[in-house]
This record gives sequence, structure tokens and C-alpha cells, in this order.
Amino acid sequence: MARKAIKKNLAYDDKKRLYYVCFNYGTDADGRRDRRVRTFTDLAEAEMALEQFQSGRGGRLPCDSSRLTLAEWLEYWLEEVIAPNRAYTTYYCYRSVIKNHVNPAMGRIRLNHLEPWHIQKYYAQKMREGNLDSNSVHKHHILLHTALQFAFRQRILRENPVARVEAPREHPTRQFYYTPEQLRELFRAVEGNWLELVVKLGAYLGLRRGEICGLRWSDIDFEHYMIRIQVTRTTAGHRVVEKEPKTKSSIRTLGIAGLDDLNRLLHSIREEQLKRAAEQENYQDSGYVLTDHRGMPRHPNSVTWAFRLFVLDHGLPPITVHGLRHTFASLANSARIPLVDIGKALGHKDVSITGRVYTHIFDQTHQEVLNTVAARIETG
Repeated sequence: MARKAIKKNLAYDDKKRLYYVCFNYGTDADGRRDRRVRTFTDLAEAEMALEQFQSGRGGRLPCDSSRLTLAEWLEYWLEEVIAPNRAYTTYYCYRSVIKNHVNPAMGRIRLNHLEPWHIQKYYAQKMREGNLDSNSVHKHHILLHTALQFAFRQRILRENPVARVEAPREHPTRQFYYTPEQLRELFRAVEGNWLELVVKLGAYLGLRRGEICGLRWSDIDFEHYMIRIQVTRTTAGHRVVEKEPKTKSSIRTLGIAGLDDLNRLLHSIREEQLKRAAEQENYQDSGYVLTDHRGMPRHPNSVTWAFRLFVLDHGLPPITVHGLRHTFASLANSARIPLVDIGKALGHKDVSITGRVYTHIFDQTHQEVLNTVAARIETG
């Protein structure tokens, strides 16, 4: 039998490579056992879901929906709608917003008494507190609209009150990126440091932090000079979560045939890892490309902090790991590569996302067009 119990209510199927968690709700109104099973691809996610359920946070609605509070509805929506159908990172972010912001402000209000003015007041309050920017509060708006729209579809609400609320305005975030000269300076400074791989995967390929941390040697085809991006390794609270990228477009194959610098670095790192595995007793070849001195994959947050300190210590212009991705987009745009092709390389779902995310970067090209036209007019 492929499925084996790990502990009570948690099992693993080594053929399907899936974890099975059983949630026992007792008996229903007809006296029948109410047991539900969910599958997970990650052990940490499965254990967290079981832990949350056993600590009394499983989502069940009271029998009398007329007395249902917003907090009770959001709990049900999280556990029964979001948890089975979204990545754990999405679930974690939603739960954090609800626990730390929505419930303290509006959780006790009965769902059928919730008015648009309650929600509008909540947005204004969050903006006045100053701890969140308008983009963050806009995410709260999307969460509430989605959760209450589901209540409307379930006929628990006669209408969605969020539909009659003025949403917080979104503002384009400033994108930090390097010029070619600044990037060459960074390349010189980082040479020989373990962060060199992070820098060059971000700058040459436009990879996200999670894609860099999740890259395995099995994803790299040295013979045909291809890298397959199919796993992202990120964090949710204190947990490291490995999962598929958010969209199918993010699962992509990138050619590295002409990137001699990157190829040499990858070969050198792999040779060093194999040498350590053969010579060091405590070294484990985990199969990841970005590893520590023991061969274990580096924690995504440690990558962020190490890079931030490196930039600061070397007196370089401020930039983040994600800023290297912006740099890739900027350089591709300045080379007149079509927007749709830049988006495909970055793993965007469609070209509108690329244009929206990199508006400020791409606006430089628009200015160049205007300057060129003006010059032609002035010179005849």
C-alpha cells in the first residue's frame, strides 16, 4: 500500500508524492460522521493545516446564519474556501490580515448588519494610523470583496456591501534598478562571494528570489543550455514553503547558451559542491543550486538580508534582490526588446502585467520617443 500513516490523521503516499490530512468534524445534523480529507504537496503545509484544525480553528458555520459575525464568516471562508484551493502562502497572508487588522476592527459585527460605512470607516482608520500604505489597504479591500462576494453567492448576504465602497487608491510603487555601469560595479564587488550566484541569476535571467532559492541541479540542462523554472521556495511566517509558481506562465524554460559568465559560475559551483560531498563527512548534497557550507538550501530571508548588508557595506546604490529583476527588465527594454517577450521571460501571465509593473521603467522609452520626434521637427 502506497499510503502510509505518519501520525494520527496525517499520511503520505510515496507513489503520488502527496500528504493526506483527515479533518474529523464529529457528526452532522443527521448523525453521520463528518470527515474530510485534503491533500498537500508539502509536509510543512500539511502539518500546519492539521495543527490549526486541532487547535480549534477549523472553519464551521453556526447553525443560525442570522447571528453569524464577520469574524465567523471569514474563518469559514479561510478554512473551507481558501485553504483547499490556494497556496499556503496566500492562505497565510489572508489569515494575517484578518487576524491583525480586520477582526479587531469589525470582527464582532453581525454579517447581515455590516454596512458599507463600516468598511469605509475601516479603510480611513487604517490610512490614518499610518502603519500601512494605500496599496496595502487596497489589498484588504480585495480580500473583503472576495470573501463577502462568496457570502452573497451562498445567499447569506442579499448584496455585497464592499461593492458600494470607495476603494483605497493604488499608487505605483517605485522600482529600484541599476544602470549597466552600476550593475558592472556590483558584478566586480560580488565576485567570489556566494551572493554572486544570486546576483547573476537575477540580472541575467530576471529570476525572483523564490525561483533562485528553489532552483535545483535537476532543473538545469547543461548539455542543451537550458534552465527550467518550476519551483519557488519562499516563506510564510517562520516556515519555508516550497511550491509551484503562482501561475502557469511562471513555469518556463530559459536558454543560457550565450551566457558564458553564468555558465562558468554554475559549473564551478557544482564542481565545488561535489568535491565537498566527497571530502566532508557532514556535507549533504541536497540537490539545490544555492546552498550553505553544509550543502543545505539557503533560507530565502537570509538571502534577502545578506544581499542588503552586502550592498550597504560596499557603498553601492540601494537595491534589493527583486531589484535585480527590475534591472533585467530595464536593460531588456532599453535594448528595444518587445514588451510581450520581456513578459514571457519574466514569467508574467500577460503583457498588461508587465506594462503595469514596470510603468516607471518603460516610461523612459516613451520620453526617448518624444525627444527623437522633437529633434526631427526642430532639424527639419
